[in-house]
Amino acid sequence: MMMTPEQIALVQQSFARVAPIAPQAAAIFYDKLFAADPSLRAMFRGDMAAQGEALMRMIAAAVRTLDQPEHLVPVLRNLGRRHDAYGVKPQHYDTVGGALIATLEQGLGPAFDMPTRAAWVAMYTMVSRTMQAAVPQQEQEQMAAAA
Repeated sequence: MMMTPEQIALVQQSFARVAPIAPQAAAIFYDKLFAADPSLRAMFRGDMAAQGEALMRMIAAAVRTLDQPEHLVPVLRNLGRRHDAYGVKPQHYDTVGGALIATLEQGLGPAFDMPTRAAWVAMYTMVSRTMQAAVPQQEQEQMAAAA
């Protein structure tokens, strides 16, 4: 799923408003994620502030390179393989996407209008599909059967 130049601009402009409050945004994200699926908390064993910093750095890098798929796609594929090794299941991507959109809605308030929301949904869809596609199909089928 490709993003339009307008969607890329909306994501980049709105993320620029979130970046100054990155620690708070990360905390909101994890609160929303664990509220949506408390079982996910067990996947996070380290310092949550450091985890939040890593999350925000990853999102910032993805946002920066949305118009450079030749740079973004290999990074996302590697990230997808790493997340698979951590035990991330296909259904977790939906939970994460919901938490991300809810975090942006809370953090941006009225600036998170329908076009901006649609742009972020397009971005997250592209990111999550690219990450999941990096996991060999057989593993995905085994994970789905075990779920």
